Amino acid sequence: MMVKQEDRIPAGKRPYRPRFGGLVGNDGIRFAAWSSAASRLWVSIFDKQGNTEIDRLELQPEGEGVHALFVAGLAAGTRYGFRADGDYAPENGFWFDPDKLLVDPYAVEIDRPYVYDVRLAARRGEGTDTAPLLPKAIAATLPRVVPVLSPLFQPGGLIYEVPVRALTMLHPDIPKPQRGTIAALAHPAIVEHLKKLGVGAVELMPVMASIDERHLPPLGLRNAWGYNPVTFMALDPRLAPGGLAELRQTVATLRGAGIGVILDLVFNHTGESDRLGPTLSLRGLDSRAYYRHWPDGSLINDTGTGNTVACDHPIVWEIVLDTLRHFVCHAGVDGFRFDLAPVLGRVDGAFDAAAPLLTAILDDPLLGGRVLIAEPWDIGPDGYQLGNFPPPFLEWNDRYRDDIRRFWRGHSGMVGALATRLAGSSDVFAKPGQQTSRSVNFIAAHDGMTLADIVAYEHKHNEANGEQNRDGHDDNLSWNNGVEGETGDRAIVTDRFDDWCALLATLFASRGTIMLTAGDEFGRTQKGNNNAYAQDNEITWLDWAGRDQALEQYAVLLAAMRRSVPALSDTRFLTGEPPPGSENPDAVWLTETGTPLDEAGWRDPGRYRLVMMLGSDDCRLAVVINGDRRACMFTLPERDGFRWEPAVETPDGAAGISRPVPGRTVIFMIEHEAALVQIKENPSGK
Repeated sequence: MMVKQEDRIPAGKRPYRPRFGGLVGNDGIRFAAWSSAASRLWVSIFDKQGNTEIDRLELQPEGEGVHALFVAGLAAGTRYGFRADGDYAPENGFWFDPDKLLVDPYAVEIDRPYVYDVRLAARRGEGTDTAPLLPKAIAATLPRVVPVLSPLFQPGGLIYEVPVRALTMLHPDIPKPQRGTIAALAHPAIVEHLKKLGVGAVELMPVMASIDERHLPPLGLRNAWGYNPVTFMALDPRLAPGGLAELRQTVATLRGAGIGVILDLVFNHTGESDRLGPTLSLRGLDSRAYYRHWPDGSLINDTGTGNTVACDHPIVWEIVLDTLRHFVCHAGVDGFRFDLAPVLGRVDGAFDAAAPLLTAILDDPLLGGRVLIAEPWDIGPDGYQLGNFPPPFLEWNDRYRDDIRRFWRGHSGMVGALATRLAGSSDVFAKPGQQTSRSVNFIAAHDGMTLADIVAYEHKHNEANGEQNRDGHDDNLSWNNGVEGETGDRAIVTDRFDDWCALLATLFASRGTIMLTAGDEFGRTQKGNNNAYAQDNEITWLDWAGRDQALEQYAVLLAAMRRSVPALSDTRFLTGEPPPGSENPDAVWLTETGTPLDEAGWRDPGRYRLVMMLGSDDCRLAVVINGDRRACMFTLPERDGFRWEPAVETPDGAAGISRPVPGRTVIFMIEHEAALVQIKENPSGK
């Protein structure tokens, strides 16, 4: 479908209150839904338990696809769903079936979780009424809008990626009834941990209501990540039994501790899956409009999940924008991370950085100033769009992930790539007029091996997923230090610990925003499973009792150093030239002898040593990287009146350069005026 320029949503022209859903008024409820192809639409009203349909009322066409009806006498708390009739020809993209109850796409609350049942996918005339199988939308009076404050999180800070359920299921300080919920994130034990790490924002993996993929229930598994949503605004009752109020209170508590909240949202597909999937909501209302189809009517699959939301359709722009406004206005979140974000920018199938939906988000007075993060790839044609989203979108940077892993894995000729990633990935993000990095640097994320498993498993081990280890990526750029998996060999255990520290230190030394997935700071493992989406169990639940406290303390020290040295959290690209008003270049790249790295050094395939010296007139920071397995003496250039001293003590005490720097180690040295160092060493002056 072609989208005309004049069809774009004018910024600020439409109020936040949505047009659709179960809109509660003083004397009743207005039910409204959209379909361009349905011949009839009904609202089904259920009893207080949501089990028995007590009324079915036909919505009236109001033009331009809007169907609505005001029902007097109904109040907040009413359970309801929609039904639609029209052509039934799935091969052509028409799925109308009045026996299928449809959950309101604008539902802000549902009365129970989604549970997959094969009857939800029955063809018209071959199944029964699906109302007993589905949650009911609850018409809700929304709370007063929270003050729309500027985001706490600023680019260059630390994002902590949180699988909400897995984070606290095994936490000994969290009351058992609260474990695995959004409310548990506000517990003092969690808040204190986040503050110790200097977390600028938690990024909550999907908390909207989702459904298991149809192959999981027979395997006794369930989706643990939530990347299979049905309704975009309704929170999953398993994660938020207190509903929107629970999220709102958690956001407020974290904000009071100086920590923002970013929601990971999925607008690229839904749990209705492919042509064999269940009919739950959008498919039954108007599949041809809400999803992208080929000319023959079959579903386009740019997501690998069976369907692709039609983000180039105005009705989809509307629900996406209303969802984002909902969470800003009623929960107070800092911003959003968009899963498979190129789908949001596809127009007639091709990615366009100026696509109507992306432009509308940036132009919206409520949304344009939020933290916006793109996962810049999908599996569709030309789906890899790293660096191509419009500012101020931040972007997950998989080139950073892969190059850092390659360097520490021991690939040859990687010192130049290492420097580029440390310096903010200007090769990706330095577009005309852009002087700051929009990179979100990460070494491990929810998808793939954990940071601990990267150095303990050379191959994936996904047998528990029930797909004979066929799922998940085969090329993990990981290594095992001599033994695959767990070992009691102390030398290997030590080598792995050193690699953990080196990876963490590299991340905290990098320009741009940095991201840790919860538990990577203390050695969480998934036993080599690099696709643990279906493991809602001890494989993904964080083992707080067994965490590596030495590694955790090192991460805390790295975080404190990053916060105390402005040059590290600065997002401007490093140029090698002095910043305005300074005599020192912003960065100098040195060999282990303290001399500038020349062209031959950059091209040396056997070079694994590098010093990144960040300049300042009153203080310089040297990041000393020994990626070789051999220890080496490093020399740093001296200045009169200044002395080098360790900025972070490593767990093994190898903090300085007065002796050889061990192999596979990163050392931080900071330069201070000699007089200040002497005062620090001898504060009494004796």
